[in-house]
Amino acid sequence: MSVDISSLITSVPGVVGGRPCIAGTRVPVRAIAISYKQGYLPEEIVQQYERLSIAQVYAALAYYHTNQAEIDDDIAREAAEYDRLALEHQPSRRKA
Repeated sequence: MSVDISSLITSVPGVVGGRPCIAGTRVPVRAIAISYKQGYLPEEIVQQYERLSIAQVYAALAYYHTNQAEIDDDIAREAAEYDRLALEHQPSRRKA
């Protein structure tokens, strides 16, 4: 039985902000991409997300490599927003 690889990645409005996810899960492609960029092998990523199959991880990586600029921009935007919020909510330091 063959599987249409495009059926393994979905984008659903209201699910993880409409970001591309592994079908039937709330695991965004960018989470797989981040692990991959940190040096994890697909087999190690499967261990991080025990409910995923190796085929799902490879599908996410294929999607990432096909749409790398879009996914990397999304990752960068979220990192910038995290940094902005961290600075905004940092306790102020008062001189004694």
